Amino acid sequence: MNAVQPLVEMRNISKAFSGNRVLENVDFEVLPGEIHALMGENGAGKSTLIKILTGIYERDAGTVHVKGKEVHFSNPKEAEKAGIAVIHQELNIIPQLTVSENMFLGKELTNGFGVLKTKEMKEKTTEYMNRLGISIDPDAEAGKLSVGQQQMIEIARAVAANTEVLIMDEPTAALTDREIETLFKVINSLKSQGVGIVYISHRMEEIFEICDRISILRDGQFIGTKKIKETNFDEVVQMMVGRELGERYPDRSVNPSDERLKVEGLTSKGVFENISFSLRKGEILGVAGLMGAGRTEIMEALFGYRPKQQGKVFIDGEEVQIHNPYDAIKAGIGFVTEDRKDEGLVLGLSVRENLSLPNLKIISTNGLISAKKEHEFVQDMINKFRVKTSSQEQAVKSLSGGNQQKIVIGKWLGIRPKILILDEPTRGVDVGAKKEIYQIMNELTEQGVAIIMVSSELPEILGMSDRIMVIHEGKITAIFDRREATQEKIMQAATGGK
Repeated sequence: MNAVQPLVEMRNISKAFSGNRVLENVDFEVLPGEIHALMGENGAGKSTLIKILTGIYERDAGTVHVKGKEVHFSNPKEAEKAGIAVIHQELNIIPQLTVSENMFLGKELTNGFGVLKTKEMKEKTTEYMNRLGISIDPDAEAGKLSVGQQQMIEIARAVAANTEVLIMDEPTAALTDREIETLFKVINSLKSQGVGIVYISHRMEEIFEICDRISILRDGQFIGTKKIKETNFDEVVQMMVGRELGERYPDRSVNPSDERLKVEGLTSKGVFENISFSLRKGEILGVAGLMGAGRTEIMEALFGYRPKQQGKVFIDGEEVQIHNPYDAIKAGIGFVTEDRKDEGLVLGLSVRENLSLPNLKIISTNGLISAKKEHEFVQDMINKFRVKTSSQEQAVKSLSGGNQQKIVIGKWLGIRPKILILDEPTRGVDVGAKKEIYQIMNELTEQGVAIIMVSSELPEILGMSDRIMVIHEGKITAIFDRREATQEKIMQAATGGK
């Protein structure tokens, strides 16, 4: 396999920002017709390496060859001309435009008078979609399509540009199981056409299902490349974190006690109805279901972020009126949202400011913020969560995804919540950071905090929950004890089976 000339060959790549070395002598290559996983903990240097390859950053040292020729791209357009395209986690789709308008954005086909060849662009869009084995109406408004379909527009756009190396960053993060299946078919089809795929993901099961080789970065250094057939989960984890991780999910020794939360008949017309469940002190209640089942919407209503028509909420036996998030926080409910960038963080503010925002009472004296109290509180959270940051003043937007997630969870701990809702708490987070988040969840439940964890990852639901509530089309279809729950039972309930 290595006798084949690589499409991309990066050797001894080094890069530093303000004296802080983020990559040191890193090697990476992509062969024609291979799916090559690039893995590492958040902050390991994966994004920086890809940005160097695509001309966003300039390398300090090392060489980049594309099809045997050394290159120095100064922007992504140059990389694209050389056949390298990136499909980012945040898709570059303009929602108001049609599928074909998005396909040819910036590359519109016109006649000699500058008039758009609309019919031809629609036909070519259909042709590219057919080449991928998918069917999407070229006249459909892109914003009304599912995330999976929007992703297919980006892939088709890459195919239209004769892309030879396609970089996919967390491509399945927001997809349903069916959409993941479609995506894998498309990826394998591109592979058979000789396209080299760089697959960046934290979902280990996917890496072992679809990839041919895997390269690992740790703390900016190249640890090694392995053929997928010749490695296993434990070895990959050890290469990523530099230590034995032990079991993926820490043991839970907590015995849930008195009822902390009781929900009766919660209803939001057309979204979910008659949601009734309870939650005990020290318990983790996992919430499973397919995308669009109403899991997040139920949590938003519980937190006062979404209006409800009916339903009662009791905390520690007393009914509480929750009309908005302020009421929820006052009642002792914290909510870590699914979308950390848009809803969980103020990206332009520092680590200190983000952690302090919901905790002003704790860090204030007589209504004035105490710099000493604030510094101690923020430092305590940074230490507790092992946040990798240069200082309290570092902008949150410059942290890795895993460290951003730790900040989102950490900022709620100051209110000392009775109930903590975690919506997809480890999405886009590496295995090492996941384990740390699971341990923090365990510590919180030992202190009596009751946790509701919404997750699309069934191994996580089974590994961390004491009980599991399954939602299908806005209704509870099952509640399992952890001892009786299996992936098959959960999926059956999630698809509407008994």
